[in-house]
Amino acid sequence: MGESMAVIIDGKKISQDVRNEIREETLRLKDDRGIVPGLAVILVGDDSASQIYVRGKKNACGEVGFLSREYRLPADTSEAELLDIIGELNRDHEIHGFLVQLPVPEHIRTEAIIEAIDPGKDVDGFHPYNVGRLFSGNPYHRACTPAGIMELLDRYEIEIKGKEAVIVGRSNIVGKPLALMLLERHATVTVCHTRTKDLSGVVRRAEILVAAAGSPGMITGNMVRDGAVVIDVGINRLDTGKLAGDVVFADACKKASYITPVPGGVGPMTIAMLLKNTLNAASVDDKQQ
Repeated sequence: MGESMAVIIDGKKISQDVRNEIREETLRLKDDRGIVPGLAVILVGDDSASQIYVRGKKNACGEVGFLSREYRLPADTSEAELLDIIGELNRDHEIHGFLVQLPVPEHIRTEAIIEAIDPGKDVDGFHPYNVGRLFSGNPYHRACTPAGIMELLDRYEIEIKGKEAVIVGRSNIVGKPLALMLLERHATVTVCHTRTKDLSGVVRRAEILVAAAGSPGMITGNMVRDGAVVIDVGINRLDTGKLAGDVVFADACKKASYITPVPGGVGPMTIAMLLKNTLNAASVDDKQQ
């Protein structure tokens, strides 16, 4: 394909487009129905990466005109105390969506927390009810990162139907839900992981390649099929302090038709889709009243 033919997928720009649409829709909802979408975030402990995410979510809410609330709880908060707050938010009519920022401290069971959230307000899309609806082809809240990836593919008008898609990584947050979303759109999907035999052979078949293993530089240029669409979900901080994806970008660029950069590719889409889920929850709430 010659040198550096790849179109760089601009997640920052697309995420801004989505936010602008959400802001207009939010104004309409406010004017027509007097409803202001409300998003709450609960942060337990003081994990620095989580604090950055929470700040980003708060700023994004302000930008699109949502009501935003945050709960910062000490690391020694008990599971029972956290469940109490979740119960309050489930009943709070001002809050249409909320999430508990993961990871939570070890003495708190992640499953118990996720399952306590009202599925209608589970804007992370992690509740078994929402996962089950995705599985059965009738999704409500979709997990934000994979939904963001689908949004990028659609906005760049990348054909999905009939394509061979390979996902490296099988997490509940990205790999598994994305496999279902791609299947729903008629891709042929292979999910690889640490036990996959001949990983590079499998990856080389991919017309759409998604790297979500959390291992810097794991996908080298020679593993990328000519003309493949490469979506890099990895965000790895190197010892130098620099952020790197799971794909060796400089080499993959020379073979891919489209590629996402790190940072500025998939990352910004996650919060955009969180806002979209919250807006949907507020709109549905409106119809039920």
